[in-house]
Amino acid sequence: MASVEDNKSKTSFAEEGQDILSLSDGELLGNARKLAEGRLVRKLDMRLLPAIVIIFIMNYIDRTAISAARLKGLELDLHLTANQYNIVIAVLYASYCPAQIPSNMALNRITRPSIYIGACVVLWGLTSAMTGVTHNFAGILACRIFIGLPEAAFYPGAMYLLSRWYTRKELALRSAILYGGLLISNAFGSLIAAGILSNMEGKGGIRAWRWLFYIEGAITILVGFLSMYLLPDFPSNTRWLTPAERRLAQVRLSEDAGEADEDTARDSAWGGFVLAVKDPKVSIFALMMCSQLLGFSFVNFFPTLTATLGFNTTISLLLAVPPWILATIVTCITAWNADRTGERFFHMASWWVVVIIGYVIGVSTMVVAARYVAMFLMTCGYAGFALTLVWVSNAIPRPPAKRAAAIAIVNGFGNLGNLMGSFIWKAQWGPEYHQSMYIGIGAMALSCILALIMRIILIRENASLDASELSSATRERIHKAAQLEGIPIAEALEKKKGFRYLY
Repeated sequence: MASVEDNKSKTSFAEEGQDILSLSDGELLGNARKLAEGRLVRKLDMRLLPAIVIIFIMNYIDRTAISAARLKGLELDLHLTANQYNIVIAVLYASYCPAQIPSNMALNRITRPSIYIGACVVLWGLTSAMTGVTHNFAGILACRIFIGLPEAAFYPGAMYLLSRWYTRKELALRSAILYGGLLISNAFGSLIAAGILSNMEGKGGIRAWRWLFYIEGAITILVGFLSMYLLPDFPSNTRWLTPAERRLAQVRLSEDAGEADEDTARDSAWGGFVLAVKDPKVSIFALMMCSQLLGFSFVNFFPTLTATLGFNTTISLLLAVPPWILATIVTCITAWNADRTGERFFHMASWWVVVIIGYVIGVSTMVVAARYVAMFLMTCGYAGFALTLVWVSNAIPRPPAKRAAAIAIVNGFGNLGNLMGSFIWKAQWGPEYHQSMYIGIGAMALSCILALIMRIILIRENASLDASELSSATRERIHKAAQLEGIPIAEALEKKKGFRYLY
């Protein structure tokens, strides 16, 4: 039987509400809930998603501009050896990977993530532009080290921010749209690079590859300032939502996991990190991410791979566009279906098998048409990768401090695969790159095995949920969920019992 306090809580929440489209707060959570929730999600989609997609496009355009610049004399002008170029590619990850963990731990405590993320975008845009003034190995090395620090805030931070707004069965598609920014950036980046490198050579007495960094860096700085206005903060304090909308946003997340998406007084940033480190699922996800990114390391050398088809610089850059457009479409369709079904493993692993097929074709022939088809298959594998951090959020939903740390640990450790991958596409192995592709096949096979292990673990954890005891922190979040939803605590406890991990 509901307590008097529970009923008072329910009544008080109904009475304290604000209007949204002329609806009271009580009505908002009642009969008009579906309409109001649809409007809220559309508002988020129209503002949050375009902002983070544009940021992600600029993130990878800035990061991979060096690959395009290589085709137009960067190595010659800076007197770089082949090994020094590989070091320049790899060193970004030396700062990018470890910085993600403290950044996401801090993001969970910062009240205005829109300002934090926007400021980081401005900083990496400035550092990218400064790459254009370098004249030697030491200068470009310093720029690559420092660009990794502000970039570390974005992808794990954006994924965590999405998880604070969207439910488990909404998150995959939104995350894929975000990751589509990365994939399409490879297409846009090649198009922009082709235009700048073919038309800006010698303008103002400046080499075209330097103009590439100046122009792309300036655009990123502008995007950073705009994102401070466009991005939301958290459901409890976003300025461009009404009080009723903010409450509805919190209710949606509490209903999704059976407990409020908030840290208790005992859930510190460090405590969340410790919980994440102790959870074996985090270690498996981290290794899975690392092996994937080793298998996908061709992304930093894609213009070099298209150049092996035997065409000039401009055509090689244009040939890099279609595979990434297809990959973007495939990624969004896969994520849409993953949201509808709630299934994770097969939506991911099946595309990693496609990558393996692409590599097998690549090592089997040097025929131009077949090798180009292999590149399409290789890029489509990102449809599986885009769901990895979604699966992390689904498998480690609460407390938010633990989820923030887990996302950062998985993505930070995982990007060591990119660091290692910077050295497996050696110039002396080209133009066939057979050794590189064999490493890629092994890495993708390991990813499939680890994903299968994770699926088995989550099936077993689901089977034991009914028998498990609730911790005091979990009970506290359930009580908060009952208050947010205006329901008795007993009903909230029953909802929690219905929670299951997605696998």
